[in-house]
Amino acid sequence: MKYRQASSAAGRLRFYKGLTVSLILVLFLSGCMYPKEDQQENQVSYRESVRRIQDAVNDFYKEESILPIITAGEEVPRYEKYRVDLDKLKNMGYIDEIPKTAFEKGGSGHFLIINEEVDPLVKVMDLLTIQKVNDVQLSVNRYKSDHDGELPTGVELHPGFFSVDVAKTDMKKLQLKSFYSGQEITLMMDDTGKVYVDYAFDIMQAIQKNGEDPKPDQDLRTYLEEESYFVPVKSVPYLWVDQQPVAQQSE
Repeated sequence: MKYRQASSAAGRLRFYKGLTVSLILVLFLSGCMYPKEDQQENQVSYRESVRRIQDAVNDFYKEESILPIITAGEEVPRYEKYRVDLDKLKNMGYIDEIPKTAFEKGGSGHFLIINEEVDPLVKVMDLLTIQKVNDVQLSVNRYKSDHDGELPTGVELHPGFFSVDVAKTDMKKLQLKSFYSGQEITLMMDDTGKVYVDYAFDIMQAIQKNGEDPKPDQDLRTYLEEESYFVPVKSVPYLWVDQQPVAQQSE
């Protein structure tokens, strides 16, 4: 996939002014990548589930030479694409039962596989985040329809991406926190009105924790893959530009 390199914009610089200070404070107060309450509730509850399913996927692949995934079309985004077929794993005896954290058992996550061609890893796709973004997308669509194509834009966060001014829409409030930092997430949209989660803050925090500057052509979302059981759903690629993560529009 090719990404369009973009220069920094005044709005984005204003948005990220003081970001480093904020990140230092967050890291100091939390002591790690995640708030303690999220560690206890989210990380612990998914840790064993992910490990069990990872072991089952490894065994299945070793014996069947294929991955136990539900087929998805090419149009499905990477972080929503290769869902683990939990029913198949259960029916074939690779797991005793489907975890309660899974959507199939009333949970709020789908288990999926990333790095499928090199090193298949089991991760969690959070359905609550997806649903919230979808709700905002519908609200943005209604606003656009009612205002002759105008979008409820806020400030420019990245070249070609603007914050969603939720207060202008019929939703009024967002109330959704990041699984990575525990901070309230920022939603952004491109010039067509397509809504995404802006993971720049979470990525910057992960990079600072890592302590090394990323490669120029590296998709920075990989930092979030390494830091959590969750994948960054409803996202776009990010590149390291002017010492900060910058969202990219896919070509």
